[in-house]
Amino acid sequence: MFKSGYITIVGRPNVGKSTLLNHIMGEKLSIVSNKPQTTRNNIKTILTGEDYQMIFVDTPGMHKPKHKLGEYMMNSAKESLSEVDLVLFLITPDVEIGRGDSYIIESLKGIKAPVILVVNKVDENTKERVAETLKNYSETMSFAEIIPISALKGKNTDTLLDLIVKYLPEGPKFYPEDMITDVQERFVISEIVREKALRTLNEEVPHGIAVDIIQMKQNEKGLYNIEVDLICEKDSHKGIIIGKNGQTLKKIGASARYEIEKFLRERVNLKIWVKVRKEWRDNPLFLRELGYKKK
Repeated sequence: MFKSGYITIVGRPNVGKSTLLNHIMGEKLSIVSNKPQTTRNNIKTILTGEDYQMIFVDTPGMHKPKHKLGEYMMNSAKESLSEVDLVLFLITPDVEIGRGDSYIIESLKGIKAPVILVVNKVDENTKERVAETLKNYSETMSFAEIIPISALKGKNTDTLLDLIVKYLPEGPKFYPEDMITDVQERFVISEIVREKALRTLNEEVPHGIAVDIIQMKQNEKGLYNIEVDLICEKDSHKGIIIGKNGQTLKKIGASARYEIEKFLRERVNLKIWVKVRKEWRDNPLFLRELGYKKK
């Protein structure tokens, strides 16, 4: 019997959704950063085994929107709860249930799909704290399963996969078995550049940066020539991103090029231009250009 279905991963920002997905797949398909709200789109990732096909939907972290981009991200996360076969609700060990998780729990109560509560980052917390978290959350709603894991260390992730297979319905193979994601190369590359910028800039520049690929061509020798715009919201941010004598931008470019070459398995010539688009996160037209709105 072959089983297949769609699994959506929901949770507050920065609980480890993308880290879990990347560990399961063994590929860096979803951007990972220490900043919240890093994932902005629903990314479908496909894992095919001998008797199953799991289609994971990695969603933006649920949060209260502060701008039109935030509204898009929230709507995207909510839409993923409909017409899926299974939901993984990812949390971290917290003795008290915060406002954000309470909001998600209320959203989950009205769906038909079974919900597995996944407590991540157990390696960073005491057994007592994890146990208290399990107790508190189990009293909020009826979960199909509750499992503690460490996505970073791979603890209990195999057990989680077994549970997912258990709850998947019998079904067809929706995608070719060698297909691992539904996103295009250009999207993955833009996400890599954005991640490296977030990591390099730390807290110096707020989250309002975006990446737009201007050109991506491969020559007869296999070399990729890629040009991207790194977009920020203020002139002062542009100076920070470029850095003294261009050193910060060079660091972003070098780390991004290394990651892109691993992804494409070819040599890459990467050029990054820093552009200021004031309040771009509240500009519907520009959000559509970046793919954050349905055309």
